[in-house]
Amino acid sequence: MEMGPADAMAINEDSTSTPVVLPNDKRAILHICKREMLRPLRDQILRLSGFDVDSTLSAVEGLDMFWAKHYDLVLIDVEGEQAIHDAETMCSEIKTAQPEQLVAFVCNWRVAILTDCPDEILRTEFDPARFVGGVQDIVAKQ
Repeated sequence: MEMGPADAMAINEDSTSTPVVLPNDKRAILHICKREMLRPLRDQILRLSGFDVDSTLSAVEGLDMFWAKHYDLVLIDVEGEQAIHDAETMCSEIKTAQPEQLVAFVCNWRVAILTDCPDEILRTEFDPARFVGGVQDIVAKQ
């Protein structure tokens, strides 16, 4: 099997391997958002900003997608009481399996002070430039 530039791997000091992000590669984002009207809008904004975006309305499908592919960021929208529990459960499962995986919640201030699982919080006030800027800042920390 031939490996292309997208398959480049770096060997870490502990003999594990991690994907190498090449300069021209798009950063991959998994976006889980149950809001049917907002999800495609956010996806398009992220794509226009240079990100490779996979998205779903379902947390269950989101986990399946996560296990199938490497993502630079898992972005979980947290809207509503049940969504808090679902997002925390999903974040915990991801972080338990892959502690180095970057996870961010898109949520309001109340949720932000109640959670400790995600690496980052993006506020839900919808300003497209601020949203993309927040995602870019999070991914740049890697």
